[in-house]
Amino acid sequence: MKESSWTSTGPGRKSRSGYNVVTDCRKLYNKLKQCSYMSDGNQPVIVELSEVGLEDSQLVGGKNSSIGELLKIGVDAPIGFAITTHGYRLFMESSGLKGKIVEILDSIDQNDSDAVQEGSTRIRNLVEESAIPFELENDIRSAYRRLAKILGKEEPEVAVRSSATLEDLPDASFAGQQDTYLFVQGEDYVLKFVRKCFGSVFTPRAMTYRNEKKFEHLSVRLSVGVMAMVESKASGVCFTIDPVSGNSDVLVIEGSWGLGEAVVQGRVMPDRFVVDRKTLKILEKQVSDKTIMTIKDATAKFGTYSKDARVPDDMRRKPCMTDEAISELAEKALKIEKHYGRPVDIEWALDSATGKVFIVQARPETVWSQKKQPASGEVLVKGLGASPGRAHGPVQVLLNSKEIGSFKKGSILVTKMTTPDWVSAMSKAAAIVTDSGGMTAHAAIVSRELGIPCIVGTNSATEKLKTGKTVTVDGTLGVVIDGVSMAEEPPNNGPAATVQAPELLPVTATSIYMNLGEPAKIDEYKSLPFDGIGLMRIEFIMADWIGQHPLDLIEKGEQDVVVAKLSEGVAKVAQAIYPKPLVVRFSDFKTNEYRALKGGERFEPEESNPMLGWRGVSRYVSKQYEAGFRLECRAIRLVREEMGLKNVWVMLPFTRTTWEIERAHKILEDEGLVRSSDFKVWIMAEVPSVSLLAEDFAKLCDGFSIGSNDLTQLVLGADRDSATLGALGYFDERDPAVKKAVKMLIDGGHRAGITVSICGQGPSVYPELTEFLVRNGIDSISVNPDVVKSTRKLVAKVEQKLILEGLRTKAKESN
Repeated sequence: MKESSWTSTGPGRKSRSGYNVVTDCRKLYNKLKQCSYMSDGNQPVIVELSEVGLEDSQLVGGKNSSIGELLKIGVDAPIGFAITTHGYRLFMESSGLKGKIVEILDSIDQNDSDAVQEGSTRIRNLVEESAIPFELENDIRSAYRRLAKILGKEEPEVAVRSSATLEDLPDASFAGQQDTYLFVQGEDYVLKFVRKCFGSVFTPRAMTYRNEKKFEHLSVRLSVGVMAMVESKASGVCFTIDPVSGNSDVLVIEGSWGLGEAVVQGRVMPDRFVVDRKTLKILEKQVSDKTIMTIKDATAKFGTYSKDARVPDDMRRKPCMTDEAISELAEKALKIEKHYGRPVDIEWALDSATGKVFIVQARPETVWSQKKQPASGEVLVKGLGASPGRAHGPVQVLLNSKEIGSFKKGSILVTKMTTPDWVSAMSKAAAIVTDSGGMTAHAAIVSRELGIPCIVGTNSATEKLKTGKTVTVDGTLGVVIDGVSMAEEPPNNGPAATVQAPELLPVTATSIYMNLGEPAKIDEYKSLPFDGIGLMRIEFIMADWIGQHPLDLIEKGEQDVVVAKLSEGVAKVAQAIYPKPLVVRFSDFKTNEYRALKGGERFEPEESNPMLGWRGVSRYVSKQYEAGFRLECRAIRLVREEMGLKNVWVMLPFTRTTWEIERAHKILEDEGLVRSSDFKVWIMAEVPSVSLLAEDFAKLCDGFSIGSNDLTQLVLGADRDSATLGALGYFDERDPAVKKAVKMLIDGGHRAGITVSICGQGPSVYPELTEFLVRNGIDSISVNPDVVKSTRKLVAKVEQKLILEGLRTKAKESN
């Protein structure tokens, strides 16, 4: 139930009288203890949160029962009331609503995503436009008024939170599929968003998931919590056991400014505090550079009432909690642990007015509290070692991207295959293991850029590895070992270790660039000896920071969200490395990956082979997606012109023809992005047509960036994601045919006077390929962070060898 625990926190407002919701929560919720409303026969349709506990999860759902449990044991938590599952049933059965929904469901082909999307829209509109039964509406209004009276506010802001009864089943996770709305104010708006929560039972993602799990759509029993907002100065998580090592002698606290969404989604590096559970002494205090925070957005529409804002400079490196607040949180966490009788992970919010710590969610910790497995050294699973290093931790098996909100930091992510919408979970993983995929699969590439061990192509990891089991992942050897291996090495954090030990590195004529995936990682990597960023993928920001299809946002009038988020991510990196160049590659999602974004089902076709389908520049110049591409252009222009970061260049991915590049240039120019001495436009040279017509393509750009992964795939006709072909040796960037295509690009580009780089995985893995590139005169090589230093050393050695060979040849000629 991780999905929306944060949603009961927020900046909030003070009442006209100056009274604050958090002044004394325990006194307040005692005033709420009156009889429940009984508008559904003898069944309660409204209950106060202070009246319920964990045993009432079937009445009020998981989230509401958890809040009630906290209030029952005297822990400061948000007060309020819940519309019970009986109230939901009463609403659904009113005015023939249930029957109308059944008719729509019966008319839908559940295997047709377009039909599911259309049916979802019809049902949600029907639900949201239906009147709440008179008695239930009166009960909700009365409960809100009573809450307002106790809080001393005429119209207090509340969080309206969905709380389903099917959120934590052993074989299915329904968490995150219903909606929650923040900063709701006034009776009429409470009723409006209660209906929206009811309607969110029928989102396309929820309907599709229930269909896959063979659950009846009308079997869902939903409750809706209406609880006071906490004026959240800072938010975070607390574990009463170290979630990474399992050390039960300490508590681990993480937090950042504002609401907790930025922490949960991995968009900010939180502060970290380690506390001794016996003495409450702070053993460790790591204060990060917190660049963004999530706050209230008073101008937002469509129920999204939060936004990201820049943290003021004087707060960025300041701890988000005082020592007193840390101790207070630790005491409350231990009290909750004692009540549950086992370690817990909790989510907290620090009230801005009083400095009091509120607990907004608590649940038993389910990994280290189980019996630890002995380190027998038995190899459990084998696959392809895709990203080197070794790390251990508890396994967390996720079979669906909708489950990623529940992923716990420091766990081993085990799944069938990852796509860009998995990035938020991948960035928190100690290591990654997948059933399918080859050395250039998404999981492999992202893992190398994140600097964490990864094994792909195991075929059976999701079956053989069970959630909660402690394993060691060796990404070098491609094996998963039972328990914590005695030969354990420090986790492969890539460049982190290299930053700590300065050393003199050689100067090279060939520029050494770095590939970057997650913008937040630049703080960790910026001290590495690179000459610029040769590849920064926009997809990471689209999937992790935005999470919604651009055309869906445009349709809702929220296109500014795309521009703001993209510009923020790009600017973070550009500023950190200024004046070194940052080459930003425009989005290259494939249709199946775009469909995975919220709202994507309505805009993306289903292609039998998305790898060769509607992707790259072909999207930008199409009428269907041109508007989305223009948003990316506007974000780049914003960074360059309004923020003054002229070191940002762009790259066009998966270019197939010269005419499409000409069309793309017209759109760029329309948006104020014109090639000049300080604004370069590169193209991703990964389709063989670019090699064959290198000089023609070179006239339309300032540089080639060779994408060796796709180039190898298309030259050899070998699916880059095929573990079978990879194991047989078909996919190999060192193949003579691939090297010939690369040489054609270098020679053709130089004849036309443009720069030539490479950003595929080949140079990061094969030193002999790096030597081949340098010998053939490539201008720059962009590699993953973990091999920046070693690549610079290798390139220097090759350049010295070439100089020596040249001198020897000259000497022979003179003799």
